[in-house]
Amino acid sequence: MKEHTYRIVIPAAGAGKRMGADRNKLMLTLRDRSIIEWTLDVFEQDPACLEIILAINPVEQIWFEDMTAQYETPIRLVSGGRERQESVQRGLEVITEPGIVLIHDGARPFVTVDAIQRVVHAAATTGAAVLAVPIKDTVKRIQHDAIVETVPRDELMAAQTPQAFQLEVIRTVHEKAATEFLGTDDASLIEWDGGTVTWVTGQYENIKVTTPDDLLFGEAILTKRGK
Repeated sequence: MKEHTYRIVIPAAGAGKRMGADRNKLMLTLRDRSIIEWTLDVFEQDPACLEIILAINPVEQIWFEDMTAQYETPIRLVSGGRERQESVQRGLEVITEPGIVLIHDGARPFVTVDAIQRVVHAAATTGAAVLAVPIKDTVKRIQHDAIVETVPRDELMAAQTPQAFQLEVIRTVHEKAATEFLGTDDASLIEWDGGTVTWVTGQYENIKVTTPDDLLFGEAILTKRGK
């Protein structure tokens, strides 16, 4: 498989309300290392990663400057927005070189270089690709307190990040959606605009650390990997 280089935008300005923490959840630690450091470590290991753009809350600028000083991969800090989508758009705006761009949740520290390279390769061919895994649970549609339908899960996938795009494809659709549509991920903007997104098999370990329980799952993953 041909190796394609890429740049990556990581929105990192969120408050992490569902975590119930008193600070940005990316600053919380797993084994004395912050969540965002575990995430950045993965891309530091991938020679195909040319640059990392972190969209941050300006009040946390000094913390991020100190933390990122340890990395050899170029890391650029930009001011994030009120919504994740705005933060991503601001990150995309500072990229001047054409090519593949990844968008990744800072709170997904367990993605692997292999998965990254596979989704990058897919996007180089199709223009847009995401990691995804089959839904394992039975999914119910509800109205108020009642279950009204069991949704067939053979056509359902759980989307993950990184999501990979040709830069001009995703930057153009972000500009169009800025005042018209708020998506739950970046692939949803492509779908909204009538485009096609391909999927690549991800890994169930590529969890997004969102709630306190996820910290326990994260510890288990690190133990399994011998970290």
